[in-house]
Amino acid sequence: MDAAEIERTIRKYIPQVVHMSLGTCADGHPWVCEVHFSYDDELNIYFCSSMQTRHCSDIRSNPNVSGTIVTQHFLNQKVRGVYFEGEAEQLETLSEDHPGFVSYSERLGAGPSFVQAAKAEGTARLYKITVRDFYLVDGYDHQPPQKFHLPWGVSRSAN
Repeated sequence: MDAAEIERTIRKYIPQVVHMSLGTCADGHPWVCEVHFSYDDELNIYFCSSMQTRHCSDIRSNPNVSGTIVTQHFLNQKVRGVYFEGEAEQLETLSEDHPGFVSYSERLGAGPSFVQAAKAEGTARLYKITVRDFYLVDGYDHQPPQKFHLPWGVSRSAN
């Protein structure tokens, strides 16, 4: 599978899934949680979460994250999943035309009040993950399932 085909498969797959597993690590202690997500045309990933959660606290200490975007599979069902590594950041300035707000609003139904709430003290914030690498595990078109690597982010812009 070439890079263009991997990207097409990822772009076709992720609209089908509304939540992802997000992995963080701080002080040598890993953590995984589930968050709802959206994405933009550049495949940056966005999620909204309370600043008091463990994963957001971890991100303040260590912005390197990983995650999976996978539907539930049943026994003997073909599998497909998207894995990623990247860097997360809390978005400090947010407006209704920001790509993160637009994608989150369209995908998850957040309205203009979301921007105001995201600016309020002590509430949830919007986070952006700039993906460095994607991995596609594909058992739909490959048996046994195979894993494909798609360099992204900084690696992609250098090509």
